[in-house]
Amino acid sequence: MYELLKSILVEDLQLTEADVRPDVDREGAGLDSLALVELSMILSKKFAIEISDDEMLEVETVADIARLMEERCPRP
Repeated sequence: MYELLKSILVEDLQLTEADVRPDVDREGAGLDSLALVELSMILSKKFAIEISDDEMLEVETVADIARLMEERCPRP
């Protein structure tokens, strides 16, 4: 799930690939509140992963976002 998140952050949100690491906090990766809202919309529309904006604002690291994605990913 981390690799999917990383590709979205780099390709869709235009973040710097070197800054997107599991241990980096949101701000260190370049994820401000607007970027988190955009990420939430991308996950919902492209992957049917529902994470609220408030939940996104509560996570601390990139790994936390990936973990939340894994928990919310629809199962076949």
